[in-house]
Amino acid sequence: MRSKILFLSNKLLVLHFIFYILYSTFCTASAHDFHTSITRLEYNTKAKTFEVSIRLFTDDLEKALRKANNDPKIVIVNNDKNDKLVERYVRQYFALITPQKQKKPFTYIGKEQEGDATWIYIEIPVGETITGYTIQNALLIDTFADQTNLVNASYQSQKKSYLCKKDDVVHLLEF
Repeated sequence: MRSKILFLSNKLLVLHFIFYILYSTFCTASAHDFHTSITRLEYNTKAKTFEVSIRLFTDDLEKALRKANNDPKIVIVNNDKNDKLVERYVRQYFALITPQKQKKPFTYIGKEQEGDATWIYIEIPVGETITGYTIQNALLIDTFADQTNLVNASYQSQKKSYLCKKDDVVHLLEF
C-alpha cells in the first residue's frame, strides 16, 4: 500500500510540475518568468556510476555564475572557458550524500549549450548499495527564490522523482 501511495504521489508531483511549466510557458512572452531545472540521475549497473545530466536555463546559470564570481562578463556558449566556474558552482550546490553525511566525489564531464538551455554532465561512482543516500540539488536557489529543481532518478529499473526548492533541497533516495 505504501509503495502505491509513493508511486501516486510521485506521479502527481511530476504532473504538477509539467502543468506548472506549460502554464508558465504559455503565459510568458519572450523571457521566462519561472526558474526551473531538470536533472536526470541514471544508474549505470556495468560502470557502477550515476550518470547525471542537469538542464538549466542558460541566462539563469550566467546570472548565478556572475553573482558567485562577481564578474559581469560571464557568458555561456559552447567551447567557452567557463567550465571551471561551472564545475565549482555545481560542486557547491549539487551532491549525492552517503548515510555518513559525506558528499560522493564526482567527475565533471562538461557542459553543452543548446538553445536557451545549458546541459551539465557529471558522473558519480557508487560501488555499493545506495540505501540511506540523499540527493541535494540547490542549484540556482541562491539566485532565484522561486527556483525549483526536478530530479528524475532511476536505479536498477526503478524510477523516482524529487522536487527541490528553497528550504527543501535534500531528499532521501528511496528505491
